[in-house]
Amino acid sequence: MASKSFTRLVNGAALSFGKRFLKDVERSKSHAPELQHALFNHLISCGKETKYGAEKHFSAIKAFEDFRRRVPLCRYNDFVPYIERLRRGEEYVLWNQKVRWFAKSSGTSSDKSKYIPITPDSLYINHFGGMKRMLFNYVHLHPDSKIFTTKALTLGGSVQPDSLAQNGLNIFNGDLSAVMLKNSPKMAELVRTPSQKTALIAEFEKKVNLICKECTTQNVSNFSGVPSWNLVLMNKVLEYTQKSNLLEVWPNLELFMHGGISFAPYRETYKKLIPTENMHYLENYNASEGYFAFQDEFPKDSLADNSQAQMLLTVNNGIFYEFIPFKEMTNDNETDALKSVPLEGVKIGIDYAIVITTCGGLWRYMPEDCVRFTSVNPYRIVVSGRTKLYINAFGEELMIDNAERALQTTCKKFNLQVTDFTVAPEFMDISGNGGLQQGCHLWAIEFSDPLHNPGSPTFDSRAVEEFAEALDRELTTLNSDYEAKRSPGSTMQRLKILPLAPGSFLKWMEQRGKLGGQNKVPRLWKDQTFINQLKEIKL
Repeated sequence: MASKSFTRLVNGAALSFGKRFLKDVERSKSHAPELQHALFNHLISCGKETKYGAEKHFSAIKAFEDFRRRVPLCRYNDFVPYIERLRRGEEYVLWNQKVRWFAKSSGTSSDKSKYIPITPDSLYINHFGGMKRMLFNYVHLHPDSKIFTTKALTLGGSVQPDSLAQNGLNIFNGDLSAVMLKNSPKMAELVRTPSQKTALIAEFEKKVNLICKECTTQNVSNFSGVPSWNLVLMNKVLEYTQKSNLLEVWPNLELFMHGGISFAPYRETYKKLIPTENMHYLENYNASEGYFAFQDEFPKDSLADNSQAQMLLTVNNGIFYEFIPFKEMTNDNETDALKSVPLEGVKIGIDYAIVITTCGGLWRYMPEDCVRFTSVNPYRIVVSGRTKLYINAFGEELMIDNAERALQTTCKKFNLQVTDFTVAPEFMDISGNGGLQQGCHLWAIEFSDPLHNPGSPTFDSRAVEEFAEALDRELTTLNSDYEAKRSPGSTMQRLKILPLAPGSFLKWMEQRGKLGGQNKVPRLWKDQTFINQLKEIKL
């Protein structure tokens, strides 16, 4: 085991190498609008050299107002024709660099795969650049950290040749994690596990089994990824090693870098898996489209029951941001396009739909996320939900943020943990006596500790009802629209819970071909399609 003096020596050398990234973090805190304006000019300059830029007359863009009027808001489907040209090998369509990699992502709002272009600039300036800022900042705040003298466990995805590639071109697509792994420097292999061969295996269960064999004898101090998939892996590790917690496997565990979904429902479970006050949970806001923000501070109350990590927006990382007030959105692109404001125009406490222009060639692209600023000096955010992934069947406007916080608080009260969940509306209908049956929300929940009757495989109906009652009360506390629709004589009755047997979500994702990688369970959905599929799962 490395001594503290050796660890500090290594960290000092690493921070000396990463000085420019730390300096950039500080500049992001003090000069964010200026950095964004300089970046905007650079992006437009590069865009002029592309076919998209010629089509949209980028040569006439002199300022942000010109950009806002001339370039339309776009969602993924708007870019598909351009992206397919890139996948076939056409050059300089969206960015002034050749594209040979695509991050393949199903997203959470569609079953159709997205292929996000990964240019050299987006890979090295944005994705790798964002990670370096995060890691160097973490070690700067924790000078005794062992992450540079131990191993980082990565649960990656896989890559494959792109089916549209023509003329023998080597063009590939796959999970962003796998694209980054294939392009990472060889030096990174010294502090990473498992082997690249294992990390890139497409079959999730096979990959997890090999990780158990390869990594449980390594000195792992940190791991990263989506909380739900890592929870599956960590439980497999405990099963394989026959240990009671992860510290018995990896005594030097200190850091979990997570993103993709909220960590709130998983916090208590991870605290049981890693029972130490020295464990840090670092939230990232990253996606196939870009690396946007990271948690740059670790306040003492960062593990408070209802806390949500505030993340510093990366403003000099290859992405120019615009923000549209969510409540003002009409979902008409032409109307909404003129409602956006640049960074200096945002206010604290308002939910904004985020719009990005990137060095990957995404111009005024809407990733369908909502953010809320908690500070504008510096600019820190929390992810508050999705512009599409919310439920508003009865005017209740339930966002992911509300659902996850309410579930976390209720689980705490009942001393329960949740493996996964999804929610859908149960619509109003005519009841048997001719009256109107109120609508409600149906929650399909897989508990880590099932609400079973003692000695029976059936669920304890009383416990389920008590939990539903408490969860419903918590939602009315957090969401005034939900509270109003739950008032006597209004449109909604109390929510219902469908308890699922352990392993249900894992089996469901497997049947959908969405095991591992960056695939995520849709938390809120417009109808009961997914819940009906979950009901049919046979374990």
